[in-house]
Formats: sequence, structure tokens, C-alpha cells
Amino acid sequence: MSNLADITDYLIRFRDERHWAQFHNSKDLAIALSIEAAELNEIFLWKKDTEIEDIERVEQQTIADELADVLVYALMFAHRNGFDVEKIIMDKMKKNGEKYPVEKARGNSKKYTEL
Repeated sequence: MSNLADITDYLIRFRDERHWAQFHNSKDLAIALSIEAAELNEIFLWKKDTEIEDIERVEQQTIADELADVLVYALMFAHRNGFDVEKIIMDKMKKNGEKYPVEKARGNSKKYTEL
């Protein structure tokens, strides 16, 4: 699969073959997305900064699986709501560029309201 539309089409076919559309309202997809993001966070919970690189290497498949779950639910949510994922990402990055101009934000982790 080469693009988001192909991946989303695959996900919808997978869902529909199992008759799961009935469970995929915006609320439940958003909750599922949040839960999967929390499961990704859980891998790193209580770990010291010095442990992160080892965790990234040792737990690479688990991390990939959890990230895939996050992306699946994000794409399903976007499909449910008729969002063009590429468009909404590019629109958001344009807004981010305005809030975080390079000359102020480069190498700086401050929120845009503090720049």
C-alpha cells in the first residue's frame, strides 16, 4: 500500500468484513485512539532518560504495534468524519508555522505563547 487512501480503504474493508462499523462512532473511535496512545505511553512510564534508548531498541516491535494501533484508529476516525488526512495535516502545519516561526522557535521548546 502506497498512500493513506489505500491504507484507509484496507482498514474499512477489514472492519466491514467483521461487521464492526456498528461500533465505530466518533466517541468510541476517539476513546480507542486515546487508549492506544496510553498503551504506547505505558512502555516508557517510570523509565529514566538513560533507559529510553535501550527500551526503543528492545521493545521496538511492541512500540511499532502500539503506534500502528494509534494510527489505525486515527485513520478510522478521519474516515468516519470525512477528513482528508493529508489536507488536515498540511493545514495544521501551516498554522504551526505561523505560531512557531523559525527565527523564534529554532532550538526552543517553549510554547508559542511564550516565544
